[in-house]
Amino acid sequence: KSRCAEARGAGRALRRDAWMHPEAGRYDRRGPVACFVLGDALKPQARELIEALRAAGKRVHLLSGDGEGAVREVAQRLGIEYARAEATPEEKGEYVRALQREGRVVAMVGDGVNDAPVLAQADVSIAMASGATLSQAHADAVLLSGKPYDLLRVLALTEKSRRIIRQNLAWGFGYNLLVIPAAVAGLVSPWLAALGMSASSLLVVANALRLRRGQAGK
Repeated sequence: KSRCAEARGAGRALRRDAWMHPEAGRYDRRGPVACFVLGDALKPQARELIEALRAAGKRVHLLSGDGEGAVREVAQRLGIEYARAEATPEEKGEYVRALQREGRVVAMVGDGVNDAPVLAQADVSIAMASGATLSQAHADAVLLSGKPYDLLRVLALTEKSRRIIRQNLAWGFGYNLLVIPAAVAGLVSPWLAALGMSASSLLVVANALRLRRGQAGK
């Protein structure tokens, strides 16, 4: 029995435990013959992912329908400050709405059927390729690798995309602001303005293609 007690306190997020006795429904001096402890194994690099997100200024929340003990254990092991256990899909949705009412932009990552309505509620939603089809249908993106750590690559690609979009908009607006009035005033010939417009469009496309080159082979 003491060994079973040690297994209970071995730092695992317990979900179920089962006991076996010499005879069904009876106890004797020997006590339990065996105990089985089932727990949840964390994904590789899970803690590194959480630390990287926090270092980037992101606030990480854990919402789960699992029991209080299991969720608390996982939150402690990952260093997650905000955790909610035994949450129904409705409660998860309300949790997300409360954050949005505070003016926060919420990104949700989920893989279960119960996560589908919450993914739809979030500002940005990502489903795992290994998860339920329903959750993928409600997500903005699907992480095909199934590796949570690749979320960092997704965030990096998002920031790069935003930066390139701003560059293209600034270039296009600036070119039109300068060249079109000059063409109207006769300072630039029409054919030269048209040629410059084509060159400007090619430059915008080439700048956007940097996203594809950065993902080659990944």
